[in-house]
Amino acid sequence: MLIVIAEADVPEGSRAGMIAAGTAMVTASRQEAGCLGYDYAWDVIEPNVMRIRELWADEAALRFHFKTPHMAAFLATLRADRAVKTKITVYEAGNPHDIGKYAVA
Repeated sequence: MLIVIAEADVPEGSRAGMIAAGTAMVTASRQEAGCLGYDYAWDVIEPNVMRIRELWADEAALRFHFKTPHMAAFLATLRADRAVKTKITVYEAGNPHDIGKYAVA
């Protein structure tokens, strides 16, 4: 499984556009084969930082995702607003575990 963690620093005037583009992106991405989770959230302490979490079954699913029309549309939104700064990191995970296995009552 691949885990993509990203953040976008979105200027105040660009937030509404990013919400619209992000909503379309999340909705379409969740329908893709191999997508195990996909969501965006705004940071409660840094209100202009959008956090992105993606879970993909494998590299093939992620590579397919990068070729979709909704990815092209989302990237066009990012490129149109050059003030949006992004950082993306991809991690490869082994066998995920439910936290309950480690929690102490």
